[in-house]
Amino acid sequence: MQRRKLPIGIQTFRQIRGEDCYYVDKTGYARRLANDAGKHYFLSRPRRFGKSLFVDTLKELFEGSEDLFRGLAVHGAWDWSKRHPVMRLSFAAGNFRRPGHLHAAVMRQLAVAERRYELAASEDPTPAGRFADLLERLSARAGRRVVVLVDEYDKPILDGLDEPEPARVNRDDLRGLYGVIKDCDACVELTFITGVSKFSRLSLFSDLNNLTDLTLDPDYAALCGYTEADLESVFAPELPGLDRNEIRSWYNGYNWQGTERVYNPYDILHLFRSREFAPHWFRTGAPKFLVETLARRGVGSIALEDVRASDARLDAFDVDAVGTEALLFQTGYLTILGAERRGGRTLYRLGYPNREVRQCLNESLLDHLAPDPRREEHGARLYDLLEAGDAAGLEAPIRALFAGIPADWHRRNDIARFEGYYASVFYSYFVALGLDVVVEDAGSGGRLDMAVRHGRHAYLFEFKMTARSGGGEALAQIRKRDYAGKYRTPGRVVHLIGVEFSAAARNVVAFETESA
Repeated sequence: MQRRKLPIGIQTFRQIRGEDCYYVDKTGYARRLANDAGKHYFLSRPRRFGKSLFVDTLKELFEGSEDLFRGLAVHGAWDWSKRHPVMRLSFAAGNFRRPGHLHAAVMRQLAVAERRYELAASEDPTPAGRFADLLERLSARAGRRVVVLVDEYDKPILDGLDEPEPARVNRDDLRGLYGVIKDCDACVELTFITGVSKFSRLSLFSDLNNLTDLTLDPDYAALCGYTEADLESVFAPELPGLDRNEIRSWYNGYNWQGTERVYNPYDILHLFRSREFAPHWFRTGAPKFLVETLARRGVGSIALEDVRASDARLDAFDVDAVGTEALLFQTGYLTILGAERRGGRTLYRLGYPNREVRQCLNESLLDHLAPDPRREEHGARLYDLLEAGDAAGLEAPIRALFAGIPADWHRRNDIARFEGYYASVFYSYFVALGLDVVVEDAGSGGRLDMAVRHGRHAYLFEFKMTARSGGGEALAQIRKRDYAGKYRTPGRVVHLIGVEFSAAARNVVAFETESA
């Protein structure tokens, strides 16, 4: 199979098809949308997951650009004689914290649509009124209903989440704009709205109450993202020389209730270009707001390994009430690992999708939890000690990590008072190094706080908070409950490590080791 151009940064369907780029065929989903019983659709997916490309694909499909679809799943099953006018709004660009920017952005896009379809400029001074006027005139002119596409519908709100007042103003303005779609229902053939977050219907879509949410619909789970089959078929020429297990470990794992997990397209395309396993997606947007929210709410990094959330909590997202679980899930830092029905509701088990997210998010959390300018130096030393099997030697770089936190940071931050702060820093420290870390590992004697497996060595950690100078309780618990039992295998060296912290000392006060 011949190698093609990688469509990095290309979100235009016409350009991808015209320049013979790799293309993962998602047109079957477009046909399903058109044939389903619904009419107004919503889809939430993390940033850089292919949402904009799918929106543009819908535009070309409903406008009847048949030549672009030859050889694709939808081509033989579409009535190309029916061409619909398309009204597309995109909020991907711009800084919507500034007053009036949303109003100007909407009016500018409506004016572009009027010129494109050779309609006189509307005299209505409001975005909602001008939008309604445009839909009615487009439908009347074409003799067919209008397809409405909204891309990055939520960015005007997300831009101001750390400043709630601008976010509230933009939310209210958007509510009025999206309410037009229902008022003009007779003029609308299909609506497809997409973005990162899923704001509650009452806050943003109260008027558009017939909106079908596809976010957790198993039939549309792979609408965005690449499947294993996509890599094997579409990208087969790019795979030689790359370890398939490493690709899965780094970038696979996202799930929205589908039968299989999907890859992040942005990561895959950049991997094929650079031939380097690196956090390509994570580098495009530091999760500052997320990290600050977790710290403010006292959510320890260890807790993110296994999060339970009801369907109601995954929907708990609004300017004045951003649910922690919803924030983590909708932005792509946690994904669905499993689900079960309980008492008439669905309970979801959430966790990190892959190595990239787990490692890099913990690095960001560590920067916030324990800002230490020499952390990389200490981390490199710790990594070498783990390889050498020097359990006792780990104490020095770990103490140095906590000692390196500026005293002024403790005075300005309440997070160090939360139970689990020190264990969370400890955990994030190891995960940020890319190590194999397991928390709350169950055995016959109970649950071990943390295990780190590295080469032929297994390091078993138990943490305790103490008001004293350390009395050996942590190590004694590992021995008593025989946490090491499940780790004893031929050729493996097991190290027992009891770590005791003191909030008063702001450091480790006991670090005891024993090889088993």
